[in-house]
Amino acid sequence: MVEILAMLSASAAAGLRIGIPLLIIGLLQGSNLWSQTPILSHISPKILLCLLTSWSLLEFFGSKKLLGQRVIQVVELLLSPLVGAIMGLAVASATDTPDWLIALTGGLLALVLQLVQIGWFYRLRGLPLWAAFLQDTLCIALVLFAFDAPWQGGIIALVLLWFAVRSAKQWYDWRYQKNNIY
Repeated sequence: MVEILAMLSASAAAGLRIGIPLLIIGLLQGSNLWSQTPILSHISPKILLCLLTSWSLLEFFGSKKLLGQRVIQVVELLLSPLVGAIMGLAVASATDTPDWLIALTGGLLALVLQLVQIGWFYRLRGLPLWAAFLQDTLCIALVLFAFDAPWQGGIIALVLLWFAVRSAKQWYDWRYQKNNIY
């Protein structure tokens, strides 16, 4: 059960940002950068370090402006299921659950959280600065919780999933009320 909660926590982090969680996972592995991480273990650590550091800086600074949010969201929408699956597999390696199920669950959780971000971006016409800082902080905390406190990280991931369901209902109600006005 603990591994499943850790997987949910890591995959939720990938649903918020994609570069920062992968960078943290690699750095937490010490001198064996990404050697335990599926798919990424086949790429040179120097290239990954350069690529993920650049993307993480772009995520951190670009998410504070409207144009940067739009560009980042397009890339993250396409890559978040893959990164969510990788993060889930990297964290939940000691469980008896089949790898395909972990990858599918992690990828879908990351995709759902990414879609919720895009929905709020559309609804609010851009995310406020405090929300971007909250995403960065929550993303880093979820990755660290996946390793050090999987129960707490899993609970936070489940709360984010609950928030996603509530957001979808709110958007549906908003759209239904908007159509009935005319």
